[in-house]
Amino acid sequence: MQEWNWKRVAKYVGVVLLIFCVLVTATVGGIVIANVDNVGRLVRVVQLIRSDYLEKVSTDQLVEGATKGIVDILGDPYSTYMNAKEYEELYQVLEGKFGGVGIVLSLKDPKKLVVLRPIKNSPASKAGIQPGDVVSKINDADTAGMDQDKAVNLMRGDPGTKVVLALYRASTNKTYTVSLTREDITVPTVDGEALPGHPDIAYISISQFSSDTGKELEDTLTNMNIKKFKGILLDLRYNHGGELNAAVQVASYFVPSGPVVYIVDKQGNVDTKMAAGTYLGMPLVVLVNEESASAAEIVSGAIKDEKTGTLVGVKTFGKGIVQTIFPLDAGTSVKLTTAKYLTPSKLSINKIGIEPDVKVELGKGQQATISPADTNFDPQLLKAIQTLQGKL
Repeated sequence: MQEWNWKRVAKYVGVVLLIFCVLVTATVGGIVIANVDNVGRLVRVVQLIRSDYLEKVSTDQLVEGATKGIVDILGDPYSTYMNAKEYEELYQVLEGKFGGVGIVLSLKDPKKLVVLRPIKNSPASKAGIQPGDVVSKINDADTAGMDQDKAVNLMRGDPGTKVVLALYRASTNKTYTVSLTREDITVPTVDGEALPGHPDIAYISISQFSSDTGKELEDTLTNMNIKKFKGILLDLRYNHGGELNAAVQVASYFVPSGPVVYIVDKQGNVDTKMAAGTYLGMPLVVLVNEESASAAEIVSGAIKDEKTGTLVGVKTFGKGIVQTIFPLDAGTSVKLTTAKYLTPSKLSINKIGIEPDVKVELGKGQQATISPADTNFDPQLLKAIQTLQGKL
């Protein structure tokens, strides 16, 4: 997941308008301009497709392809063109509701589709899919070299429809196949409870930052009667991020009034996001790992800079940039990297990450115990408990 600022006024961006003008020019007037700033090359290609390409191609197809190509050439994995279906699916994810099988993919190895975790009570969870399984096929499509956005789009779909996945499991050195029926997936992003075996410690896990996460956290803290606890463990491991505003709302509970994050655009303009004045002021330890990214880094970075909590785990992913979604016509949109963010100490963590205060690695093959049901804790969580107890 990424940070998004929503631009709700539908409009063409300049490059799309340029492509449209080129297409109209090529259709009506043929080759009428020379190669001025390389626009002539685009006109020439369009004219050749119109006059010589064997198959019929519509203007809509050419606009779609040209728009996607312009964004792809940026070489930015976070900037993408989305058709109407992809845009709708992204909006559903941000709302925390979508049709799919309930698989969260890992960011760690971009060359493989590695299952980070199945969502609780989802078709993937019920089918026995495990963290670490590698998705090698989606229906008949081989996933070698497939980017995650495409894979996710293939696995999502209308509830009641089926998708067949082939998965490789390293522990058995075998590939197995499962047929899954898509369901409406509702993803609660906040889980809070007394830590098993430690009734005086509140354990709160946030899996991503959706539009409802701030309200979910507020409700969780109220339902737990958070002030009855002596301290808080905040688990942001494997949290890939999400909405910027949600991150600011969450951070506001863990840092006092003041800047949470600075958003800096290409002109150097700075938008300062301030804490909302809901600071709890309780002893705090935050768990982070190599897949804590984006909005999760905004929260953990603010806590570290303000020294209101101790970070335990390993260095975070290092995604310190912000994407803006610009709606286009016919339900399409373009998502572009439009700014970088700085922590309250004005540090950029993009491609750098945030170092924890206390470094603890998991052993080979060890799984993190997210939202533990018993006291069989992983080494990072054990160290976090010890660290928090030293503050109480």
